[in-house]
Order: sequence, then structure tokens, then C-alpha cells
Amino acid sequence: MNDLTSFGISVRWPATDPSKIQLYSFPTPNGVKASIALEEMGLPYEAHLVTLSDVDVKSDAFLSLNPNNKIPAIIDPNGPDGSPIDLFESGAILLYLAEKTGKLIGSSATDKAKITQWLMFQMGGLGPMFGQLGFFYKFAGSQIEDPRPRQRYIEEGKRLLAVVDKQLEGQDWIAGDYSIADIAIAPWLRSLDFYGAREVLGWKDHKNAVAYLERFLERPSVQTGLNTPPRP
Repeated sequence: MNDLTSFGISVRWPATDPSKIQLYSFPTPNGVKASIALEEMGLPYEAHLVTLSDVDVKSDAFLSLNPNNKIPAIIDPNGPDGSPIDLFESGAILLYLAEKTGKLIGSSATDKAKITQWLMFQMGGLGPMFGQLGFFYKFAGSQIEDPRPRQRYIEEGKRLLAVVDKQLEGQDWIAGDYSIADIAIAPWLRSLDFYGAREVLGWKDHKNAVAYLERFLERPSVQTGLNTPPRP
């Protein structure tokens, strides 16, 4: 029988079924990566809602799992060495789940390298830059009178969107077959609507990216993952 009581987070968010992967998350572009991957890979899991408020992500319980106080994080009771493993960072979680199942990571070493390349593109570029765009275009940063920070992220957002659009020319998915790279990238493209930044980036002019996001959102596992755990 799996015992997760040694993990401090279990005090605040106890496992109903400790034999399943425990997901601690909130439906943000990074958070849904984990839930979509778990759905796509058919892994049994239990989702715990961890809001973005300090009372949750900066609680001792959550910090015991992720000292960086960011969602998502997981505990897999059936880790690779025969004991539970806890992980944070959405990209690391995607790689771990893909390697655990042998799914959505390609069928060769070359496939895996290319998929990982585009995963890192999202982690190091698309996600951070779009996140800053949201801050300076929609949220508190939009009140700053100096236009340079906002313009810097608008221009970088345009550049990154063009990279994605070009990569998708003549293919349905970012690195060949559907993979964890798509699970990482597509939710951040979707975030542009939430940020109200589609028009300023010329979203409609990027036909490949538009069609790509539509394909992604049509997947049943994606629709489930986008709402797991459900917002309060």
C-alpha cells in the first residue's frame, strides 16, 4: 500500500487514493500542461486545487513540495526507483511522465531530442515572454507610463509567434507527431486571448498557429485537462 504521509503537503491536501499520482495545480498555461499530459497518457491521478494566493502557494505545506512556490507539482507514488518521487517545474513533469509511459516523446532518440528542443523553447522563451506581455499589456504593468517595457514584450511576442507559425508550415504538430512539446506550447498560445493581446500580435495573420491551436483544443483530453482541477 502506498504511503504518502511522509510528504508534508499531504497534511493540507490529503490523498484520497495514495496509489494514484497526486497533482497539485491550478488551470494556468503552466498548470494545465500536467493535467493534459496525465489525461493524454491515461495515467490515474488525483487533482488538488492549489490557488495562486499566498495562503496556498506560500504555505508551509506547499513549500515542502515546491520551494519555488509555483504550480504545478506532483507526487508519483510509483517512482522509477520503487519509491515515491516528488517533482515541480512543468517541463520536468512533462519529460518525466513521457519517459514513464513511453508516450508523446517520439519513437527514436532523434525524435526525443527534437521534442525536447521545442519544449525548452517554450520553457525558456514563449512562456516567460508571453507572461511578461500579459503583465505589461493587461495587468499592473499596463499602468506604467513608460511605453518601452510594454513595447519590448509586444515585439518579442510577435517574433516568437512568427517562429511557431513558421515551424508549423506543412505539418499539424510542432515537432512531427503530437507530443509533450505541443502540450507545452499550445496553452501559451491560448493565453493570448486571456491577455487580450491577440490583435496587437497580429494573431489572425498567423494562419498555421491559428489552425494549430484549434486542432489542439479539439482533443477530448485537452478539454478535460484545461479544467482540471476546476477553478473555484
